[in-house]
Amino acid sequence: MTERIKADICVIGAGSGGLSVAAGAAQMGARAVLVEGAEMGGDCLNTGCVPSKALLAAASAAEAQRSGARFGVTRVEPQADYAAAMEHVAATIAAIAPHDSQERFESLGVRVIRAWGRFTSPSDLAAGDAVITARRFVIATGSRPFVPPIPGLETVPYLTNETLWSLRERPARLLVIGGGPIGMELAQAHRRLGCEVTVIEAATALNREDPELAAILLDRLRAEGVEIVAGAKVASVTGQGGAIRVEVEGGRTFEGTHLLVAAGRVPNTESLNLDAAGVETNKSGIRTDARLRTTNRRIYAIGDVAGRGQFTHLAGYHAGVVVRSAVLGLPARARHDHIPRATYTDPELAHVGLTEAEARKRHGDKLTVLRAPLSANDRAQATARTEGMVKVMAVGGRPVGVSIVGTEAGELIAPWALAMANGLKLSAFANTVLPYPTLSEASKRAASTYFTPKLFDNPWVKRVVGFVQRFIP
Repeated sequence: MTERIKADICVIGAGSGGLSVAAGAAQMGARAVLVEGAEMGGDCLNTGCVPSKALLAAASAAEAQRSGARFGVTRVEPQADYAAAMEHVAATIAAIAPHDSQERFESLGVRVIRAWGRFTSPSDLAAGDAVITARRFVIATGSRPFVPPIPGLETVPYLTNETLWSLRERPARLLVIGGGPIGMELAQAHRRLGCEVTVIEAATALNREDPELAAILLDRLRAEGVEIVAGAKVASVTGQGGAIRVEVEGGRTFEGTHLLVAAGRVPNTESLNLDAAGVETNKSGIRTDARLRTTNRRIYAIGDVAGRGQFTHLAGYHAGVVVRSAVLGLPARARHDHIPRATYTDPELAHVGLTEAEARKRHGDKLTVLRAPLSANDRAQATARTEGMVKVMAVGGRPVGVSIVGTEAGELIAPWALAMANGLKLSAFANTVLPYPTLSEASKRAASTYFTPKLFDNPWVKRVVGFVQRFIP
């Protein structure tokens, strides 16, 4: 028998963004319904951010045994237990899962329906045995791995970031199609755990990132033994489990025991019946305005499905915008120029704002590029992790973009994201006193270089100093 449910707000998708909206709405007194047909916590918890970082941590522990010689520790080839590493991944997910659980959200006052949702009208959603009529809906269905139409791929067993985590036997030779962040993170993790790894990329590996900084990371991966083949479009895939062959245009072939497809992601919209709701899509996802409303103003879209970027933290930010707009009735709008991103390889690569190429195109001669190599940072020297740099794109004394490659780059980008979000000047960094020795001093050094020519190469400054020294007691 169909249950009719009336709600103030109905959230479709229990990933990072959807959970935040549902929790915020319920705790502020709105009648909130959350619809999820798969696992609570979404991709980030179950198949994305959390498991990949847990596997990278296991791989880092293995690599530490190989790299101790510079500290006087005898190098040892680690005996990596791949199954145990994957159990660490599972344990990490299990430790975080209660925070995203159905029980927790029901305790907050959210009605949770574990079923797939499908619009039947602009104001109604069918989910399992229920029909939800809501004043507002929030689509937070995320994205899934894109599987390119490669001849033969449908006949060959392949992995994605969704299916990889069921493995317990270490791949002898892993072929990775796709040289983006997901492909690179999983390639390095598997290489450090003892796999032979080849990454096949149709264009340029990490092609969204600043090429100067990406090159530092790619050199490190190659030095560790990851084969990276760029400019190689896959023509066909053949074989079977344990013996897979990838042929690229031009005839070159690669053989492996396992195949991982990491060729990007696509938004999850097909099963929602958006036409019935009057919601339009485009090639990136669901069309939204600055308030994240769709073409049906009662329906919002956030996170991956909104086509503005595919990051958990972006979905969380979108959730805050929607809570202010849909729950509190405030004219909240989303901006995206201050959203950071990070690739969690070793070294890490992080960025916020414009790249150098983007900044030059937009600002021309007004742009100043500032660099601070980690080799000039005392903490980096002490830990023997001097590869990398902080690179700042500045206009009029303000940062318009920052790229960092090096150890803990994902942490080092945080104050720059703060500056970009709040319009801080470079002087805020130059005036900040930091503990010594820390990697954060590299950011201060980069900011300070903006003022160096203004102080040391300025003839008027020299004249003032000369006057003070001669005439002022």
